[in-house]
Amino acid sequence: MKIPKLSLIILIWLISQIANAAIDKKTEVFAVKDNIELKVDIYTNDTINSAKKPCLIFVFGGGFKDGNRDNPNNLDYINYFANKGFVVASIDYRLGMKGVNASGIKFVKAIQKSIDLAVSDLFSATNYLLENAKKYNIDTTRIIISGSSAGAITVLQADYELNDHKESADILPDDFRYAGVISFSGGVLSHEGLPSYSQRPAPTLFFHGSSDKLVPYGKVQVFKIGFFGSDKLAQQFKKQGYPYMFYSMEGNGHDVATYPLKEFHSEIDMFIQYYVIEQRQWMVDINLKDKLRKSDTSLNIKKYLICEVYLLD
Repeated sequence: MKIPKLSLIILIWLISQIANAAIDKKTEVFAVKDNIELKVDIYTNDTINSAKKPCLIFVFGGGFKDGNRDNPNNLDYINYFANKGFVVASIDYRLGMKGVNASGIKFVKAIQKSIDLAVSDLFSATNYLLENAKKYNIDTTRIIISGSSAGAITVLQADYELNDHKESADILPDDFRYAGVISFSGGVLSHEGLPSYSQRPAPTLFFHGSSDKLVPYGKVQVFKIGFFGSDKLAQQFKKQGYPYMFYSMEGNGHDVATYPLKEFHSEIDMFIQYYVIEQRQWMVDINLKDKLRKSDTSLNIKKYLICEVYLLD
């Protein structure tokens, strides 16, 4: 018997609601800094039996001045991976740009301080999860960091500082490395020019719009100090032979930072499977242009797809 289209949609919705109802959320304090309790929401689907689960940390966006860890707009992303068997940890961090009204060099210093605070708090959250891995059944060899906008800057910066042996990472065990990095419109602030890594960075998935006016797609640089967006970082990864996947969205702006929260879940899942679990040493550039939709709307990956793939294994 053929099921009517509307009934099929309702059935799919009901199945998703049942799956999401099985998700358990726990809120814990992972650190207290500047008299602020920093909390983490830990999402798991306890119907999925596994001795150890991979952990996906999510860092929200908001220009380092707004946003929160439990924004309902992030739940599609969080629930998808909790239902895939991940421990998903959505974290607080201190908002260094909150209330800041500055320009010029003062603005640059405020941004630097804000990134430093966020990275420090991400490292503290990571350390908390490592120390409580048994409690949450976390596989400590498969901790992946992801973030949107300011959160994307935070996760890229954190992996850079960890693998360049910066003092900020001293809170983490000497042998710890993130298993993967997922960035929705992020970049790295560097004082050494285009970032170089003392040791190999984690496999990284980049999403970025080529017309992003908020977080540079390419670079902004004065002498050695600069901010390097996804395009420049992907070029550096390709040059050095570091595994990565880059979804470059031609003509789209900073709205790309929100796309993966609602879409691209299966593509992110594929990245984790191939790059983190199977540890394939691939370098992949995917250029997307959707002529049917405007920059501030959702993007359909199945239209206007150009892909360059470099396989190292």
